[in-house]
Amino acid sequence: MSTKKAVGVIGLGVMGRNLALNIERNGFPVAGYDIDAEKAQASRAAFAGRQMAVAAKLEEFLGDLERPRRILVMVPAGGPVDAVIGELTPKLAKGDVLIDGGNSFFEDTRRRIKVLEGTGILYVGTGVSGGEEGALRGPSIMPGGNPEAWPLVKPVFQKIAAKAPDGQPCCEWIGPDGAGHFVKMVHNGIEYGDMQMICEAYFLLQRVLGLSPVEMHDIFAEWNTGELDSYLIEITAQILARQDPDTGKPMVDVILDTAEQKGTGKWTSAAALDLGIPAQTIAIAVFARMMSALKKERVAAAKVLPGPEAEFTGDKTAFIANIRHALYASKICSYAQGFQLLRAANDQYRWSLNFGSIASLWRAGCIIRARFLSKIKEAYDRDAALPNLLLDPYFVAAIREAAPGWRKVVAAAAEAGVPVPAFSSALAYYDSYRSAVLPANLLQAQRDFFGAHTYRRIDREGVFHTNWEG
Repeated sequence: MSTKKAVGVIGLGVMGRNLALNIERNGFPVAGYDIDAEKAQASRAAFAGRQMAVAAKLEEFLGDLERPRRILVMVPAGGPVDAVIGELTPKLAKGDVLIDGGNSFFEDTRRRIKVLEGTGILYVGTGVSGGEEGALRGPSIMPGGNPEAWPLVKPVFQKIAAKAPDGQPCCEWIGPDGAGHFVKMVHNGIEYGDMQMICEAYFLLQRVLGLSPVEMHDIFAEWNTGELDSYLIEITAQILARQDPDTGKPMVDVILDTAEQKGTGKWTSAAALDLGIPAQTIAIAVFARMMSALKKERVAAAKVLPGPEAEFTGDKTAFIANIRHALYASKICSYAQGFQLLRAANDQYRWSLNFGSIASLWRAGCIIRARFLSKIKEAYDRDAALPNLLLDPYFVAAIREAAPGWRKVVAAAAEAGVPVPAFSSALAYYDSYRSAVLPANLLQAQRDFFGAHTYRRIDREGVFHTNWEG
């Protein structure tokens, strides 16, 4: 009987190791390799007693794999991926599959596919979402690249992927080129928006209503039983209930208010600018993290910059319900922006993306998994050419119901001096998108005035210029 391994994993950090364990648990023997001796040794211990082996040298690793070889690369994005590709390429054969499962920039994936053209090596750039636990128990997987590779990786990926409530694996072929990593990038951008909106809801409950974390835990736990049911709402409720063992204070109250980032939100925002898509709610979530990093400046500014000192005198129960409406409506707008960005990329790169399928992939395993994603799938099932989620009948009705409370929350936040940039930008996006007329006519007149950039008229065809000072 052959002792060759079905899948190879290069990069045995926590994500790579957990994916390897997941792959083996689902019936595919694994060969592992890492240039870091400590990671290799830790993996040998973790893999003991399983159909898994960790090679000491790359040549040994490659020799351990059945052909065509399926190699999953789990190393940091950028230079390390290029280094692995450079070392492997001369050693691989036609038909071997090379999979980048890290958070690579989609343009890097497009470049690597072109570099490997003619070699016979089948390159796959796949998004993997779900963090360390998802990697071990079942992530959402978004593969793209060379379509000839899909039949070879499909049995593995769909077996190890998370399963949605209807039993479907949260893994399907996204498309050619850099499609898989682009979809994962947009997923992460939407994740930035989701997290920022939840933080704004928390901040309003704290600053306007004066609620304690324990009281907020009850609110978020209740919200998680309705339309906001999601992984991020669930863990928020759990976070708010946790106490710091050292001080006895709520854990959230002892954590410094400076957020970090790894760049995928910035990539999403830059892609939106490049493709001409108004994804301002996603972008503002990135800017909010940047603002949080200015801790010293904010502390100094708080001492000199005045703000309102309004005290809430309304109905607390009604305001909590309005915050829920603001959170849901803003979430809808953020996802609408994300899917508009996917559509623009689809048109630009000719990927033939299936938007309903993408929404399905995010129903389990990933960080943004939520009940709400089924509604997005249903929207695209009704109309695959839907230009914007806001135009789907379900979302039209949802926004109509939520809008009054949403507007009250944004107004109340402004009066109280509580920043809610994601709620505010989502509302501005909604109001802009529903406006048949915007003030860009004046803007274009200004451009023509100082730069002779010309303009179009509403009463006849053509391009015009006015001598404004003549």
